[in-house]
Amino acid sequence: MSTLKNKVAIITGANSGIGLATAKLFLEQGAKVVVTGRRADALAEATKEFTGEYTSFVGDVSNNEDNIRLIQEATAKYGKIDILFLNAGIAPPTPTADITAEHYQHIFDINVKAPILTVTEALPHINDGGTILFTNSIVHQKGFDGLAIYSASKGALRAYARVLTSEVKDRGIRVNSLAPGPITTPIYSKMGLPEEVVEEMGKGFATANPLGRFGTPDEVANAALFLASDKASYINGIELEIDGGMSQI
Repeated sequence: MSTLKNKVAIITGANSGIGLATAKLFLEQGAKVVVTGRRADALAEATKEFTGEYTSFVGDVSNNEDNIRLIQEATAKYGKIDILFLNAGIAPPTPTADITAEHYQHIFDINVKAPILTVTEALPHINDGGTILFTNSIVHQKGFDGLAIYSASKGALRAYARVLTSEVKDRGIRVNSLAPGPITTPIYSKMGLPEEVVEEMGKGFATANPLGRFGTPDEVANAALFLASDKASYINGIELEIDGGMSQI
């Protein structure tokens, strides 16, 4: 199929989970895709089964020089950008009483500063009528213990996306956000928690979910494809919950 034929897409955090699933789907739909990740070995492994036209970029989104270089290299190779999918993010938990300046800075650098400054760098290169997508989360809509700073970062990103939607309206650029609930991605194994704690957390999420299960990266990727495509041409400024109804009850 060719829903995104000849579209140029940049996807951050694409070496696993939602970013990887979306990259594969966009390639299947005819896009030229630039995928990013922090580790060269993980990115090389993730792209082994890719088919279609793509480029890998190794960089750390918390380093703005890497974000600048990403846009420069992507546009040097492919010209203008049609889809900018800012997906990279982290969610290390910490009880409120234990929050440190370092914990706050680490999360906000990756979850807030990185996408905002990458948009600033990319805007002159995004085609009029293009699309900007953010991976947000339902965490800023509900209160999850231990995720105060992560939730705050996602609330900040949602507020930024609202303003951005208005500021790029004259260029016909659509800005939308995906808000996944519990999804089977490596983010849980990267939280630094004991395996049994992660398992109990997962059981709690499933119990609180009307569909009684975790979602899959492919289910989020399908939503990303829809919002990036012309089929969503009149959808702008939204945050789409992909959570089995968890945030709705």
